[in-house]
Amino acid sequence: MANVNVLDPSASPLDYYGFELRRHREAAGLTQDKLGAILNYTGSLVGQIETARKLPTPEFSERVDAGLGTDGFFSRLVGLVLRSQLPAWFQQVAELEARAVEICAFHTHLVHGLLQTRAYARAVLGALDQENLDDRTEVRLARQRILDKEDPPLVWLILGEGVLYQDMGVGEHAAMRGQFERLLSYEKDPRVNVQVLPFAAGPHAGAQGSFDLFRFFADPAIVYTEGYGQGHPTANPATVKDCSLRYDHLQAAALSVRDSAELIRYVMEEHYAEVDEHPVA
Repeated sequence: MANVNVLDPSASPLDYYGFELRRHREAAGLTQDKLGAILNYTGSLVGQIETARKLPTPEFSERVDAGLGTDGFFSRLVGLVLRSQLPAWFQQVAELEARAVEICAFHTHLVHGLLQTRAYARAVLGALDQENLDDRTEVRLARQRILDKEDPPLVWLILGEGVLYQDMGVGEHAAMRGQFERLLSYEKDPRVNVQVLPFAAGPHAGAQGSFDLFRFFADPAIVYTEGYGQGHPTANPATVKDCSLRYDHLQAAALSVRDSAELIRYVMEEHYAEVDEHPVA
């Protein structure tokens, strides 16, 4: 008999996922290959996920729920699994994002992770480290699931204008264009509001750097700032009051949501225009 690697389901969310996947598969009388065929994945991938050597994705989880009739169990679990794979110092932030009723963010150099496309996220995460890039990208994108909740948080995002001109080196112009299109897709969504702080604003209240402000239904608000490889959340009332005031001033100095969309659209067309791959001779 083959040596079966039995996971300890209490070791981590990833181990628990693998343990439950194997348990449900065996209860259905299926081999890894047969389940893979049902899901349109390889049996090898099923085996890697069952032994916690590969991260499951939301799409994989949805197919498992459909194939094994598990009533959304794996789709609910995968969010916890992916969040557990975030750097330890960032896991608390992901929890704040998931619990917040309002997220106010000011970013000077990058599009906020909640609104990044896959190509943009890969460029950011892979700038210096290509190891496990697919998994790390999937983990980052999983944070965006909070925007699909029945009652999603209200998101206000202010981007420095320089973000629009920072080519992330993601290859084809189509990739950067896709990021702009993602931002524009929220133009008429009252739950996600994108504003641009123009260069013309001059000295502004966010000159000290990027920060996020999380507000909750009953708990005190929390301010989050970030350094290299570490995050700094705080509920200090004085800090929260100061950053709330700064954010109000940043919103006042930024372009309106409508004018911001027009600027994003302009930069997209001027700098990342679609290229005709088959020009007429």
